[in-house]
Amino acid sequence: MQRGGSSLGMSQDFEELDFRSTPLGELSLRRRRLVSLGGMEIFEVKLGDAFLMSSLFHEAEVALADLGLSDLKGEAWDVVVGGLGLGYTAVAALGHREVASLLILDALPAVIEWHLRGLVPLGAQLRGDPRCQMRSADFFAAARSANGFDPERPGRFWHAVLLDIDHSPRHLLHPDNAQFYQPDGLRALAAHLHPGGVFALWSDEAPDDEFLDALGAAFATARAHIVRFENPLLDGTSESTVYVAAKADAR
Repeated sequence: MQRGGSSLGMSQDFEELDFRSTPLGELSLRRRRLVSLGGMEIFEVKLGDAFLMSSLFHEAEVALADLGLSDLKGEAWDVVVGGLGLGYTAVAALGHREVASLLILDALPAVIEWHLRGLVPLGAQLRGDPRCQMRSADFFAAARSANGFDPERPGRFWHAVLLDIDHSPRHLLHPDNAQFYQPDGLRALAAHLHPGGVFALWSDEAPDDEFLDALGAAFATARAHIVRFENPLLDGTSESTVYVAAKADAR
């Protein structure tokens, strides 16, 4: 989930808003002002020694929702977001009027608490939208289970699943996640989607032909979109990839 590199050494105003020990490592939420960018306030999430995300780079998270939902038909969509982070993908999904419900799963309860406590800017929007539910749960365990993502409605089907947890299908936060990115893991996910349903994935690496083949083995169609965005820390542009795969529709 790293976006374009860290901003260490570029701020004179710094505050650590929260710090937790988690099964994945030490997790921290930080707020800083970048003097080099006119005092812009940004929020950063760090896990161990790695920067997971920054509010300075969120175009790819928005693109994950917009690209993932762009080919859906009809209305009253039920959507799952795997990985809450700073909330950009979830808020972008809720910006689509056809979304009837949004279930967000995050394995780290602290991340959900940040939004509930108002420690991050988008928390109020998510808390205030009646379509949105946040749940602390293991996305990957839910994806491979027969009951699926909603324990209150086992076997529930979804129109779209939007995933932003690992850095890429090869660069994982935990090695146990690797099986998900193989054809069998992706087929298990696809079983939770309606006909014509969509799976979309963010990656911090260039399009991966091997992963596209895995998607093609589990879905009717699979594409990789390159998302370019301005990176003021590098005085240039950076790129991410959004994969979009769809099941065949009922016809």
